[in-house]
Amino acid sequence: MVIAFAMAMFVSCGKDLSDVQKIGLAANEPIGVAQDINLKYTDSGRLKANLISPKMLDYSNRDFAFSEFDEGIHLYIYDDENNKSTVISDYAIVYDRTGLIDLQGHVVLATYTNDTLFAEQLYYDQNRQWMSTNQPVTFRTGSDLIHGTGFDSDVHFKEAEVLEINGIITLDE
Repeated sequence: MVIAFAMAMFVSCGKDLSDVQKIGLAANEPIGVAQDINLKYTDSGRLKANLISPKMLDYSNRDFAFSEFDEGIHLYIYDDENNKSTVISDYAIVYDRTGLIDLQGHVVLATYTNDTLFAEQLYYDQNRQWMSTNQPVTFRTGSDLIHGTGFDSDVHFKEAEVLEINGIITLDE
């Protein structure tokens, strides 16, 4: 009788454990998947930003919610004079709680004034409107092409600084 009871408990626990494991797998899956995104953000009737991406994975079901763009993004940002700046990356992840955006893989930021940053990874803090990296970068501003390791800047490149500069090339205009 004891053996039969133990076997029944073991078999029933095995099924419960299997169900619990399946729930754990489902919790790791995104709560939603969006395809062919073309999201436009307006403020007072003016276009401020346009996000284009082949796919977005929504993990807002997690304790530390985030959205993942595993096939990359193209983001167009418009200022008050309708000047367009462009952000491109192969991968992006947006953390809802902190407002931090992690751009990775062939990151390019190009302003309407033709200042352009090339990096493999770049962090953007939406709350502070500040971008930074500790990875190798190339920054083109005016006629200078600056190579370094690390970059800090406000969103308008007014306080842009290439860190650990290892080369400056002045281009002929």
